[in-house]
Amino acid sequence: MLNIPLKDHFRETRIFGSRLTIMAGFVVVVMLVLLGRMLYLQVVHHKHYETRARANQISPVPVPPVRGLILDRNGIVLAQNYPAYTLEVIPEQVKDMKATLAQVGGLVNLSDSDLKQFDKLRRSRPRFESLPLRTNLTEEEAARIAINRPHLQGVELHARLQRYYPLGGLGIHLTGYVGRINEDEVSAIERSGKRAAYRGTLHIGKLGIEQSYESLLLGHVGVERRETNARGRSLHVVEREAPKAGDNLYLNIDARMQAAGEQMLQGKRGAVVAMDPNSGAILTFVSMPTYDPNPFVNGIDQESYDALLKNPDKPLVNRALNGQYPPGSTIKPFMGLAALESGKIDANDTVTCRGIFRLPGESRPYRDWKKTGHGKVNLHDSIVESCDVYYYQAAVTLGIDFIHSFLTKLGFGQATGIDLKGESVGLVPSREWRKARGENWYLGETVVTGIGQGPILVTPLQLANSVSILANGGRLMQPRLMYAHENPVSKERYYSQFSYKQLFTEEHKPQLDAIVEAMTDVVHGAKGTARRIGWNAPYRIAGKTGTAQVKSIAAGEVYDAEKMAEHERDHALFIAFAPVDNPRIAVAVIVENGGHGSSAAAPIARKLMDYYLLPEKMPALSKATVVTSQPNE
Repeated sequence: MLNIPLKDHFRETRIFGSRLTIMAGFVVVVMLVLLGRMLYLQVVHHKHYETRARANQISPVPVPPVRGLILDRNGIVLAQNYPAYTLEVIPEQVKDMKATLAQVGGLVNLSDSDLKQFDKLRRSRPRFESLPLRTNLTEEEAARIAINRPHLQGVELHARLQRYYPLGGLGIHLTGYVGRINEDEVSAIERSGKRAAYRGTLHIGKLGIEQSYESLLLGHVGVERRETNARGRSLHVVEREAPKAGDNLYLNIDARMQAAGEQMLQGKRGAVVAMDPNSGAILTFVSMPTYDPNPFVNGIDQESYDALLKNPDKPLVNRALNGQYPPGSTIKPFMGLAALESGKIDANDTVTCRGIFRLPGESRPYRDWKKTGHGKVNLHDSIVESCDVYYYQAAVTLGIDFIHSFLTKLGFGQATGIDLKGESVGLVPSREWRKARGENWYLGETVVTGIGQGPILVTPLQLANSVSILANGGRLMQPRLMYAHENPVSKERYYSQFSYKQLFTEEHKPQLDAIVEAMTDVVHGAKGTARRIGWNAPYRIAGKTGTAQVKSIAAGEVYDAEKMAEHERDHALFIAFAPVDNPRIAVAVIVENGGHGSSAAAPIARKLMDYYLLPEKMPALSKATVVTSQPNE
């Protein structure tokens, strides 16, 4: 008999129901987990993940601010901005940089300098930043890039504002220029914590006012949040935070006087500094020769830069700020004041000048510029006729320690505090200075220091600042180039605060008056060394000529400029202020290897004073007076 099992439908139904219940429970649990996770993501961390999601399609792009303008006291623009096409690359979006650069090179000219600069930026900047590859593209080059842009991954064409100096080299040594930010400057910016301020900015002030007032001129960076596609291409701007333009700077400089000063020194080497002795405002700051700063903005080519470096006239040197010269006889008014202040020498004391001076017990002669001598001279005569023998004797009487102390008090041998970086301080020699060099101080050095020769060195700026002390009655001013800075939106101006140090009080007025009277007779007296510039002057001028020896002349040898190389001839100097009864301008002029201060330097000072005090004589600022260049040159 066969045993055939029968199906237990009840049991199978019960098992199936249990399995179905378990499965349903599992599904419910999974759904609850998924629902909980969804609630966690969508509710609890909604903002966090929304931001991350948007970051995948929204790219923040820095918007560089407009750099502030630089203008003279009358509103003449010295530094401005103009629109130019810039070719830029975002390294993060480029898969094959070598191939991309080769492709771009087929559309526009890429020089070795462009490629080297771009490579430097790639190493120093974040990969997500847009870096310049070529600047100042022509319209045709920009059009070629625009047409091929869909095939150039990570390559962008931007219209940016470019720095431009419309008057070319006029005032370059005071205005300075901007240039591309280099690796050292990137490191300095990082250390100062100002990295965010320079996002999107390619240039920084390198010299002059552009460097000194970088923080005011720079402005504040803005940002655009752009929606991008999967390939990183910008689709449209979602949100924009506008940048804030830098402040406009107004200088105390008069561009017309600046141009006139540079024109009078055309073809020569030298410096002219003119300032208001009552405020310290710098009116003219000439250093010749000059050079065009515009090629430096985006990187001057090596050949042109080498030509500037090798130029024997050294146009890159700021002579007004960094030129250090023996003051020659321009030191005599200050030595005369030192003599009166010491109490050892009276204004009426006389010295007999026979054209030669010797120290007791020594045979070496110290000669006067006038071979036959000046005869019997007092302090007044010594300044008017520029008697060397008088100051040889005065220097020995005062001693180098007193001379050093007094000249330092007047601002020599130290920074004036002008609002430019890198000021040279010159040198007022002393025993300590010699000792630090492992040498002894000799009395003969004291003798020649008395006439502004030997180791003593001054800058043109120091001379102008120190002669201002005589003009304003005893105040050592802090020279200032900036007059005010202006908010470009509100037009609100913030004026520079001038400061000074009171050196002399009312009790010193007789000594100061004695020096000023003698300096006035230098220009207007019958025996004055600068009497030629005083002829027909509608105002009275106090001045002092100077001739600084460049090459030593041996005893018995005769100085003959015609037989000497041009760079070995004497420097010509002149200091002055006017009008004497109400001084408004103080001037210092140095003409390198110019010969005599009376013939080479003094006429320049007279013309500048005429231009400032007699406005009707001021020449117009024209293209003929300045070196200009076009933006695309």
